[in-house]
Amino acid sequence: MHDAPALNSKPDQSGLICGRLDPADLITAFADIHPCLTPDRADLAAARCYFCHDAPCIAACPTGIDIPGFIRAIATGNLAGAAQRILQANILGGSCARVCPTDILCEGACVRVTQEDKPVAIGALQRVATDHAMAHHAEAGTHPFTRASSSGRRVAIVGAGPAGLACAHALARAGHEAVIYEARDAPGGLNEYGIAAYKLTNDFAAREIDFILAIGGITLRTGQRLGDNLDLTTLRRDYDAVFLGLGQGWARLLELPGDALPGVMNAVDFIAHLRQHGPAATPVGRRVVVIGGGNTAIDAATQAKRLGAELVTIAYRRGRDDMGATPVEQDWALTNGVALRLWATPLAFEGDTAVTGARFACTSRDAHGALMIGADHFTLEADMVLKATGQSVALADADGLAHREGRILIDNITRATSLPGVFAGGDCVAGPDLTVHAVQHGKLAAAAIGRYLEATHG
Repeated sequence: MHDAPALNSKPDQSGLICGRLDPADLITAFADIHPCLTPDRADLAAARCYFCHDAPCIAACPTGIDIPGFIRAIATGNLAGAAQRILQANILGGSCARVCPTDILCEGACVRVTQEDKPVAIGALQRVATDHAMAHHAEAGTHPFTRASSSGRRVAIVGAGPAGLACAHALARAGHEAVIYEARDAPGGLNEYGIAAYKLTNDFAAREIDFILAIGGITLRTGQRLGDNLDLTTLRRDYDAVFLGLGQGWARLLELPGDALPGVMNAVDFIAHLRQHGPAATPVGRRVVVIGGGNTAIDAATQAKRLGAELVTIAYRRGRDDMGATPVEQDWALTNGVALRLWATPLAFEGDTAVTGARFACTSRDAHGALMIGADHFTLEADMVLKATGQSVALADADGLAHREGRILIDNITRATSLPGVFAGGDCVAGPDLTVHAVQHGKLAAAAIGRYLEATHG
């Protein structure tokens, strides 16, 4: 991901301006979309759990949280115990409770769905417990985990996103010293820069990181970018092991005519600017076209609409069933007034001094299911175009590191790369790109690193 650009706050030639809505309306538009359950509602939600043996919700959770166990703890008034069960498996359980697509994970597997078509509110209950733990930590300064005695081993972690943070915390618990190198000015990765502002509100991502680092044994160094002022060879020399949690550092280029016109930008930059500077300081166009079909496209389009854009259209080259965004996310965008234009492949961006429209070709499938670009073209008017067509890893300092199609190659069991002592996880490797998967990668890598250190250093 590129660093968020300094978007203009005044009208410019592209027609992007701040303040299309009144300040009070902006506050409402970007308030927490899933407020924490009240104690009474939490009790009612917990009472719906069957506390299944061999619960399918556990199997559906990438981090393997004991879901019936933590819900039973909530039902008996033991919020601290509930949080302990969650955080033992997922130290970023608070953010995952807010951003995870529970409809296709734990809640999608809930046995209540087959009976009532309404699962237990697992995500909301998880938030109740983890919010309690973080509040208690902020008030009393206590932490639910303690470090083992020092092993004397040092591990470098590149990237302070969910994978790197989870790895660092697990290593610190085991007594190792973790030093995190982060390219940006602040840690958090997508949780800090790439998630819709109404999903993680009130600086939650930063507060969760403070909670994670409070265990001790973790040093954070920002402004350190691999391939720029940081190199893998030096890290391998100076540390006993290295974990790469680079995320997806660069937006894929469409390289279409008009790509450099004012008003055309990467959706990840737009989202990052909004998260770092707030809705009131984020300019938006009147007519916005978002290109892509994943969660980033949904977040960008919905936030553009909530900033006051009159017409926001997501254009995607295939059908709804092919979109990377979940059905719930797609419906969320439609509920917010975002239009969806399917079977449309971008050809060019039009305009002289600024973008005025995006031209598309109609697409379809051939008899074998392959995408075909047709001869029919159409143009969508736009003074802002947000490109959400995927990202890739910047491997400027590969140094013999095996990779393919913008992803680092690893052993899926050990998380080991082609270089001895170097491990990787999160969005920089192939596979699902959810926060919860990145956390699990970090956990597995920390365990593998521990075994590696034991084998190589005793």
